[in-house]
Amino acid sequence: MKTQSAIAAPLAALAALALSSCVDTSQDIHYIPTPEAVVEEMLRLAEIEDGDVLYDLGSGDGRIVIAAARDYGIRAVGIEIDDGLLERARENARAAGVEDLVEFRKQDMFETDLTDVDVLALYLGTTQNLRLRPRIMEQMEPGSQVVSHAFSMGGWQPDVETTVENRKVFKWTVPLEFIDGFPPVLPGDGEAES
Repeated sequence: MKTQSAIAAPLAALAALALSSCVDTSQDIHYIPTPEAVVEEMLRLAEIEDGDVLYDLGSGDGRIVIAAARDYGIRAVGIEIDDGLLERARENARAAGVEDLVEFRKQDMFETDLTDVDVLALYLGTTQNLRLRPRIMEQMEPGSQVVSHAFSMGGWQPDVETTVENRKVFKWTVPLEFIDGFPPVLPGDGEAES
């Protein structure tokens, strides 16, 4: 006959295993730096104009935000939840001399207001991109740009897909209308050429 403790230990292990399988780890995002050549290509594809505002969701050490401010002279905001990365990003901005153009916020990217964003930079995962996609469509103005390192947006076909240093880079234009899997209706579609 088994003792109570001999039965309890395996039951506790089974309960822990069952609970761990219920935890949603799809939102776990780990910091991996974007290579400088990829940063440059993302910003080039974004077709940045004077007065644009760039947000980088999951901004890590701030390299995309800092490059946008340094190379294009625009205001840029990094959204990050890791305190260590936020401090490193702020130090990097000071070292680059762009602290007056950049801001780094500790904030949940899925709650970030995107209504004033002209360019959105992402290096997340497909799951996170798909979770953000409805927010992008609802809040960003048609004609705004979205660029992503490595990960797509499901049925939202990119305007541009290229490879830099064996890494994919995607660019989308926020459409007037979007139906998953169909070509989006973009600003200027159907307008007569003059």
